[in-house]
Amino acid sequence: MTMPAIVVDGVEIPEALIAEEAQHHPASSAKAAREAAGRALAARALLLARARELALVPAPERDDAGREETAEEALIREVLSREVEAKLADRDARLRFYEVNQDRFRAPDLYDAAHILFTPDRNADDAGAALHEAHVRAEEVLRRLADAPQAFADIARDVSDCPSGKAGGHLGQMQTGDLDPAVEAALAALEPGETSPAPVRSRYGWHILRLDRRIDGAVLPFAHVEEAIRLHLDSRAWVQAAGRYVRSLADDARGSGVVVSLTAEGTVGRPTLTLGQVLGADAATLAGLEVWLATADPDLLARVRAVAEADGGDVAGFVQREARAFVTEADDEAWTSLISAAQNGPDPVLAALRFMLRSKLVPPRRTRTLIRTV
Repeated sequence: MTMPAIVVDGVEIPEALIAEEAQHHPASSAKAAREAAGRALAARALLLARARELALVPAPERDDAGREETAEEALIREVLSREVEAKLADRDARLRFYEVNQDRFRAPDLYDAAHILFTPDRNADDAGAALHEAHVRAEEVLRRLADAPQAFADIARDVSDCPSGKAGGHLGQMQTGDLDPAVEAALAALEPGETSPAPVRSRYGWHILRLDRRIDGAVLPFAHVEEAIRLHLDSRAWVQAAGRYVRSLADDARGSGVVVSLTAEGTVGRPTLTLGQVLGADAATLAGLEVWLATADPDLLARVRAVAEADGGDVAGFVQREARAFVTEADDEAWTSLISAAQNGPDPVLAALRFMLRSKLVPPRRTRTLIRTV
């Protein structure tokens, strides 16, 4: 039994393959995930079809981790390498990027800080009560520090539940990202020499914080980051150029109907229906269309002939004109319906022909038997 298929960007894709691929495309809805999966599968198929046209031979490469490309990955890479040309950024462009995005090249802020940590009893039956008890202890120490701020180090040695207590609570020189986000946010709000006005909660418990010194991160010189900027801009330019190339393949494919198909296993093959089968690959084939119809479906031939003669033309010319109009106007949904009609009929070409001409032909007249005699 032929698997149901849909057409995306001129590529015939089994529905089961799209459902499987959709798992790798998180989206706001199942429909959006399926659409993204269809576009991804179509792009891959068109690139592989182009590799076949170029008669490329896969030469898989290995990355620094020793992982080897698949044959299909190698072919796609080679197609893009040969046919995609990206406009790379010159030094002036790199310098403009640096000047506009200097915050991206700023070294992290450095700071010296100290803390006193109060962790809740992990073995307590009531975790909430244990956390509250740790908070109460922290507030008591804050009141003591209000009268004797110079006692911070001594108190840290006596009561802190962090190993840093042995060093008077000193954490050493830190940079953004080294500490719990809640602790870093509280330190960022302090001036050097200040102690936090209230205990600060983190996943470890409650902290009393003191900021000793802050060193704002400086912007790195252009010379230090120019190479990183070049790599970033060149990569972005190549991705954009590759995207335009794939879109051009899709545009050409949509304009030609169904140009390639994917099997249930994801391999690229010929579509179940080609335009040449309907139009005729050459003039001789097209001339024989009327003879073929006389044998395949005499009723369809009669209906086509009636319309063609009314237009002052012949059968072959009428079929060719209407088929070309279908190709020009059909969207992916129309092509999907055509494929479905072709797959479900005993003769795919005949079923496709009926579908393409359906709006131009008068439905066959039904005969009814009013009286049956025995």
